[in-house]
Amino acid sequence: MTITPKKTNIDSLVFRFAGIFILLSVFLGHFHHENWLWFTVFVGANLLQASFTGFCPLAMILKKIGVQSGMAFRGD
Repeated sequence: MTITPKKTNIDSLVFRFAGIFILLSVFLGHFHHENWLWFTVFVGANLLQASFTGFCPLAMILKKIGVQSGMAFRGD
């Protein structure tokens, strides 16, 4: 039995980057300096505004380099 990987789209990459940035900033906030937690706030605020407006700078960059669109960031 072979498992074929699902093709990565913009939506899944945006979620992955956001998750990595949040975990990284919490880690740095805990072990380095608490001001790193402001980066967590920035990522969360950007995710919130993107859910209302559909504007996401990372999604725009990924689209320009040819990553397949998902359902959330189509740009229609």
